[in-house]
Amino acid sequence: MNAVPRQETHSASLWHAVSRNRRERPALQGGLDVDLAIVGGGFSGLSTALHAAGKGLSVAVLEAEFIAWGATGRNAGFVVPNFAKMDPVDILAYLGPSRGERLIDFAAGSADLVFRLIRQHGIDCDAVQNGWIQPAHSPAAFEKVKSRAGQWAQRGRPAVTLDRQEIEALTGVPGYVGGWMDRCGGVLNPVAYARGLADAAEKAGARIFEQSRVTSVDRMADGWALKTPAGSVRAAKVLIATNAYGWSLNPSLQRTYFPLKVFQIATAPLPRDVRSRLLAGGQGVGDTRRNLFTFRFDAENRLISGGMHILGAGADTRVPQTIWRRLGRHLDLPDLPPLAYSWSGMAAVEPDFLPHLIDLGPGLIAGRACNGRGIAMTTAMGKVLADWAAGTDARDLPLPFGPPAPIPFHALLRHAPNMLLGWSMLRDRFDEMR
Repeated sequence: MNAVPRQETHSASLWHAVSRNRRERPALQGGLDVDLAIVGGGFSGLSTALHAAGKGLSVAVLEAEFIAWGATGRNAGFVVPNFAKMDPVDILAYLGPSRGERLIDFAAGSADLVFRLIRQHGIDCDAVQNGWIQPAHSPAAFEKVKSRAGQWAQRGRPAVTLDRQEIEALTGVPGYVGGWMDRCGGVLNPVAYARGLADAAEKAGARIFEQSRVTSVDRMADGWALKTPAGSVRAAKVLIATNAYGWSLNPSLQRTYFPLKVFQIATAPLPRDVRSRLLAGGQGVGDTRRNLFTFRFDAENRLISGGMHILGAGADTRVPQTIWRRLGRHLDLPDLPPLAYSWSGMAAVEPDFLPHLIDLGPGLIAGRACNGRGIAMTTAMGKVLADWAAGTDARDLPLPFGPPAPIPFHALLRHAPNMLLGWSMLRDRFDEMR
């Protein structure tokens, strides 16, 4: 493979650079009274705003920067309706039959909800619902994904096991033992999708303010008072929907998750003859390696992949180049087009890798649902949070709900995902040798 060309970098992501449905929104000026105030203009906040406004509630979204500025606009655009680590049998054992079944149903319908909203509101975001594929890198991993596919299929989901030949035919990549596919998964342009949700929420009656960083959230007798540099909001209920970006509003949140910096890259468009042998169906791929390998194409045939990094200096330059080389090696592309875009974002990873609602006080909730499944899970979370805003008890929602649960030794363990990456890579190699 040729040496890595110098890439063009962008302050946010590829998606911000190529999306054309940007519409500036005003900063909050003066005072406002609403039923629901939402801090954060990402998927969870916008989906909640859309569904709550649809129920007739008055809603204000307060975004510190601009719509899709955070993790919402810095991911790879995978829509995945299952859990990052646990399978249905694990969920039932962990949460019990009643709560477990509700969470499983919640996840199972999450991708279909995303694509249904796209059709319903005419969102132009290059959405393709042709499936999400998880190839197995070792025989042991194949046994696990066969069980995974079987569990989802038994629940009526469009999940299929794929043998070695089938996985190679679908992905164009030799060497995998087998895998599985969830046919209701897919890919999209996340920034265009978020902007479309914002437009739909405003049409439903929600008000959205950009450049309106919330500086405080204070309890009042009849609700909450939120302050921004130029305005204030009084709200009966408040949702903190900032994921890994807004812990300063409530410091107790900071020690409840692992902050994970994830890098993404996009190459220049692939030649047509090369593109035709890889992912002809336009699916998204994320394999079973501990050092996860992902790839997909965008609408212009740019090849997109991501990864983490081992702690060290120069990551913003070093890691994108490493991902680019890995992409060419795994896909057998000695003439991989140059690296055209690179970006990164912060993800909030829960210790159990499940979505959670955090009780911060009467009528004040923080929601986190990423863990590598952000687009589908956060969209679905917004729908159930609208029920909470309309009066449903949070304990009756399908998501785990409770007070902040600080992680012991968080100051040290917060770096664990990056510190253990080298060991994970070594274990992946051992798996493949067996």
